[in-house]
Amino acid sequence: MNNEEAVHRMPLIGDKAPSFKARTTQGDINFPEDYKGKWVILFSHPADFTPVCTTEFMTFAHMAEEFKKLNTELVGLSVDGLTSHIAWLRKIHELEWKDMKNIEVQFPLIEDIKMNVSRLYGMIQGESDTQAVRAVFIINPEGIVKTIMYYPASTGRNMEEIKRVIIALQKSEKESIATPANWQPGEDVIIPAPGSCGSAKERMESQDEDNYCLDWFLCFKKEKNK
Repeated sequence: MNNEEAVHRMPLIGDKAPSFKARTTQGDINFPEDYKGKWVILFSHPADFTPVCTTEFMTFAHMAEEFKKLNTELVGLSVDGLTSHIAWLRKIHELEWKDMKNIEVQFPLIEDIKMNVSRLYGMIQGESDTQAVRAVFIINPEGIVKTIMYYPASTGRNMEEIKRVIIALQKSEKESIATPANWQPGEDVIIPAPGSCGSAKERMESQDEDNYCLDWFLCFKKEKNK
């Protein structure tokens, strides 16, 4: 290996989000310090003026207020320069797709020409050594990585799923619960499994209208605000 290469281990779930400073379409940022106390969706895209990326940015911008209501900020990134970013976002404002038009992208889009941030977060992968893949890092208010998603260049992301994950993570941290397969907000949640034979027996014997078990290790709490 070339000794001059900077070697980074990409962040994993549970790691502190790597810090960096960068220029963006909304000014300079110091990440994640500038976002302390907020959830953040840090996401990369392969390049400006590409079709799939354009639909993604339109959708993220269209949903920006929904994310803000969840105390969540959006931060985008590609390896393009600031001038390209600005030109592309101005073009997005002129486009109309589905029920979206006159879209203003007001969240920051990071300039990463030297790919410093992309490499720090493992966004440059086998598909291309000159473009970032579609990576999504969900980071909590303490700056801890809670979720990582990777998509190939050909596949657009589902922003409703990303929103669902944010809601699930926030609920899990607040209530110390887990969410089952295909969970949607308002549905019943999973209570952590008991840690001893005695508590397992007690769990099975203490089921009520608010809590029910399929077996000692799989118990649910009913959501009251359905």
